[in-house]
Amino acid sequence: MKNFPITDDLVFGAQELERTETGLQPHRLPANARQQNEDAGFSMAERQPSGIRLKFRTAASVIELDVLPTKRVYTGMPARPDGVFDLRVDGELMLQRTGLGGRVMRIGMAPPSMVLEPGETQVLRFENLPGRDKLVEIWLPHDEMVELVALRADAELAPVPARRTWLHHGSSISQGSNATSPTGIWPAVAATLGEVDLVNMGFGGNALLDPFTARAMRDTRVDLISVKMGINLVNLDLMRMRAFGPALHGFLDTIREGHKETPLVVVSPIYCPIHETTPGPGQFDFAALAEGRMLFRAEGSAEEVAKDKLTLVTIRQKIQAIVAQRSASDPNIHYLDGLELYGAEDNQLLPLPDALHPDAAVHDLMGRRFAEKVFAGVFSRKGEA
Repeated sequence: MKNFPITDDLVFGAQELERTETGLQPHRLPANARQQNEDAGFSMAERQPSGIRLKFRTAASVIELDVLPTKRVYTGMPARPDGVFDLRVDGELMLQRTGLGGRVMRIGMAPPSMVLEPGETQVLRFENLPGRDKLVEIWLPHDEMVELVALRADAELAPVPARRTWLHHGSSISQGSNATSPTGIWPAVAATLGEVDLVNMGFGGNALLDPFTARAMRDTRVDLISVKMGINLVNLDLMRMRAFGPALHGFLDTIREGHKETPLVVVSPIYCPIHETTPGPGQFDFAALAEGRMLFRAEGSAEEVAKDKLTLVTIRQKIQAIVAQRSASDPNIHYLDGLELYGAEDNQLLPLPDALHPDAAVHDLMGRRFAEKVFAGVFSRKGEA
C-alpha cells in the first residue's frame, strides 16, 4: 500500500481544506465567510461535508482512507445514525463504510451547551475493487463532521478534470436531512443524472439569505446555480414579508455580480403541511420526543399572516413574483415551484417522517424530478441554457 497526499485536485465540492493538528478539515464555505458567521449551528453544518468527495482514476483493488469523525449526541433526543461513506466505481455505488468511533460532540438544548470529547482516527478499508482502470469517488458523510487524515492504495491515483459544475444553496433538505447516505441526498441524485459536478451549499437550518453566503456563491466558478429558499425563514420566524422581498433581491444581486449570465434557478419550498399556511417558529414536538420519536410542529397561528408573518404559501407567491420581475432584464433567471419536486399529493403517498424533512425515497424522487426539469431543460446536457 502506498500513501498519497490528499490534495485539492483529488477533492471535489469543497471550498477549502483547512490543515488541523490531525489532518484536513473540509469546509463548504471559504474562510472569509466563516469569519462573519456567529452561529454555532451554522459552523457545524458547513463542516459537515455534504456533496464533498474524493475523486480519481486508479486500478487499485484496495483503498484505505483514515478519518476522524465527530459524532453529535443531542441530550434527550433519539440517537443519530453514524455517518456513511459511499464508494462509487464508474458512477455506480459499490461499497459503504462508517467510522464507528471518533470524537463526540455532546449538545444540550436547554440550557444550550456543547462539549467536545476526544476520539481516535478510524480506518475505512475499501477492498475487492475491480482491478482495471476506473473512476473512483468516495463521498463523505452529508451529516457528520469529519477530518481527512490519510489516503492509501495499492496502485497509483490520477486526478481527473472537473466537469460542468452546479452550485446549489438551500436548507437541511438540500444538505440531506433524513437521507441515508451521501449519494442519496436529492442534489447528489440530480447531479448524477445531470452528469455535472456538485458543489452543495445546503446548510441545515441556515438558508437565511446571509450576505456572506451570497458572496461565497458569487466568487465560486460554476456553470449553473440554484437557490432553494423559504423553509428556514418560516421555521425560524426570522423576518417578515417587508424584509423578505428586498433581502432576496439583494442575495440574487450579489450572486449576479460574479455570474452575470450563468443560468440561475430560484426554487421555492417543497410541500410541508405544518407550515403551508401556519407561520413559525417551528419547534420540536416534545410529547413525541418523550416517546422516542422526532417530530416537528408549527407554533405560529394562521391569523398572524395578516401581520406580515411568512408561510410557505406566501413565500412561494413572493419568490415567483420576484423572479418574474427580474426575468424582464435577466433572461437567464428561472423559477421552479418546489411543489413540482414534492407536492401535496406526494405527501399523501410519501409523508415527511418528522413532518419537516424528506426520507430517502423522497430525496430520490426530488433528485430525479429536478434533473428532469432543470438538467434536461434549463441546463441541458448539451450545455444550452
